[in-house]
Amino acid sequence: MAVRHRLIKASPATVWEVLADGRRYSDWVVGTDSSEPREGRWPQEAASIGYQVKLGPLRIGNETVVRHCEEGSVLELEAHAGPLGTARIAIELRPWGEDCLVVVDEHPLQGAGGALHNAGFELLIQLRHRAMLARLAKICEGGGHA
Repeated sequence: MAVRHRLIKASPATVWEVLADGRRYSDWVVGTDSSEPREGRWPQEAASIGYQVKLGPLRIGNETVVRHCEEGSVLELEAHAGPLGTARIAIELRPWGEDCLVVVDEHPLQGAGGALHNAGFELLIQLRHRAMLARLAKICEGGGHA
């Protein structure tokens, strides 16, 4: 499992506001483009958003579904990545003084991602999380879009 954390110099409420806006998903999730709500009301359980993943000139439509939500503190998602399969992404917000400690825990569930999961794959997820948390921090700390 790839677990990464980052202290964001903003309140947990500010960070949650960004996570709870499905239209902003592509602002902080690395590799995504143009997210939009699909089903339900994000981030309620079973709600989903669709987005595009750009791989050079290729665009692949994907979907992320909320599997568990504790408003203001926990968001657990299932990301559907086409032929790569699905992954569980759990995001936890912890108050840290006036700031917010964000903990991201991701692991593959089904498909090729699960079958190919190894130390190298884990390293790629860690690098992606580092960039993703940097984008989230930039937005929450007043930098606008990442």
